[in-house]
Amino acid sequence: MQKLFVISILFAACCAVPQDLSGKMFTFPVETNTAHVTLLPSRVKFASVTVCLRYLTDLTRTYTLFSMASAGSDNHFVFIKAANKGHFEVLARGQASRFKGLPDEPNTWYSSCSTWDSNSGLAQVWINGNPSTRKAGFKGNLDGAPSIVLGQEQDAVGGGFNAQQSFVGMITDVHMWDYVLSACELQQFASDLNFTPGDVINWRALDFTITGDVVVEDNQIYGCLHSQ
Repeated sequence: MQKLFVISILFAACCAVPQDLSGKMFTFPVETNTAHVTLLPSRVKFASVTVCLRYLTDLTRTYTLFSMASAGSDNHFVFIKAANKGHFEVLARGQASRFKGLPDEPNTWYSSCSTWDSNSGLAQVWINGNPSTRKAGFKGNLDGAPSIVLGQEQDAVGGGFNAQQSFVGMITDVHMWDYVLSACELQQFASDLNFTPGDVINWRALDFTITGDVVVEDNQIYGCLHSQ
């Protein structure tokens, strides 16, 4: 009986149907070292990366917007809002590119994207369709099966969470591509215009699991404007 139960769990995991979360958001209501969302990507090797999402929080400490770990690096690709006002970090294979002077007000919705190119090693942050400078980082592909988490920073694959690095607030429209989007495409995402969904993580066809106190709710960015 136990064997049949294990087989049924594995079957459900491998055959889960992606969900269209258009008009929805993840709400992380409490500071914790447990609550998180695990995203299941469509591939495991990346020559370059773009991650885009929209978020709102009142945190003033360091928190993590996107965490991808692998057996070779717990900071395989990580997007961090640092404690200092307007400071962000993009980590690829553990190498950090740091950015200053970017928009960062509490209780404000932001469209935020981070990019990294394997050939040049250059990383960049885009906030509401406006770019940061480009900073040097890791050169080379990101190999190894990825573990992708929202709400926590992984200090080990799928775990090693610290409540003081957790995200508290709302996140929506999470997309990931295995290439660097053009400036036009990044601005289209920020304006919520017609853009190509992520080919690694697609909010409109999302494979995910929720652990702990995370709620799926109606998106509050646009209110009644998009319902008319």
